[in-house]
Amino acid sequence: MRKVPVNESVGLVLGHDITKIVPGREKYAAFKKGQLITPGDIPILRTIGKEHIYVWEPTTELIHEDEAALRLAQHAAGPGLSWTKPGEGRVNLKAEYDGLLKVQVEQLNWINNLDDIIFSTLHNNRTVVKEQLVAGTRIVPISIKAQYLEEAEKLCCQPLPLISIKPFRPLWVGIVTTGTEVYEGLIRDGFGKVIRQKTAPFGGRLMGQVIVPDDPDIIAQEILNLIAQGAELVLVTGGMSVDPDDVTPAGIRATGADIVFYGSPVLPGSQFMLAYRGHVPICGVPGGALYNRNTMFDLILPRIFAEDRINRSEIVALGHGGFCEQCKVCHFPTCPFGKSPG
Repeated sequence: MRKVPVNESVGLVLGHDITKIVPGREKYAAFKKGQLITPGDIPILRTIGKEHIYVWEPTTELIHEDEAALRLAQHAAGPGLSWTKPGEGRVNLKAEYDGLLKVQVEQLNWINNLDDIIFSTLHNNRTVVKEQLVAGTRIVPISIKAQYLEEAEKLCCQPLPLISIKPFRPLWVGIVTTGTEVYEGLIRDGFGKVIRQKTAPFGGRLMGQVIVPDDPDIIAQEILNLIAQGAELVLVTGGMSVDPDDVTPAGIRATGADIVFYGSPVLPGSQFMLAYRGHVPICGVPGGALYNRNTMFDLILPRIFAEDRINRSEIVALGHGGFCEQCKVCHFPTCPFGKSPG
């Protein structure tokens, strides 16, 4: 890349995009890479602060910013991702279908620790939709040494692709609603509607709901019955507090399921419970899900439908970012709630 004074650039080919910014209004590429500079371009270039331009001179040692960004994006893209054409030295990655964004955070940090490389993503385990932009990459200078780019390319795809999308799998959902007061008809159940609304976006298929009294043995038996009938996710609602009549956690334990945690560092939703009976997740959903827009349940649900096997350390990490601000206008999941740095 050769640096040339603007006044001497007529007839030369621009080696990079030049961006013009109108404060508060727009930002766009006023000049494109490959554009032939004409006499009329000189005053325009000077009004946007350019006294010099770069002219691209091909070499085997240096890679142009557009080619470098494209190569980085292609190496980083795992299943479910495609990439845009280079623009102003940048290439974006976008989702090919709805799903759960997976970012290899440690690899991302390795890449961004390299000189002259930038890779920016949305948060790991974020729900995304088809065509949504999820990441972008570029190099800081106009060109980069081939050996440096090759090092970054290896980090983009080893040991795993840097970024991928896990599709949601439709799951058969069974609901066990606990509470003697609901079982005896003293009050109406409110959980069924909430569960349907929250699972439908991920393809949840409700196979049935049973209402049982506060008896751990009955709760356990109904959970096992649903699994035997083909339930791929069992949600046990209510009875999750420390009150003496709230025995749902004991009922879940009585199934013989492996308990991942009971009591998550997330507010609201701290009394949520997660267990696995074989490959089937069992969730104890506390009453807070009835009146809080987003709780621990909403953080876990996308991962369950993406068939992640969630472990205790991942729940522990949610303490950082697990405090919901209860904003008057909710923008979840485009907000910090549940966005652990790991």
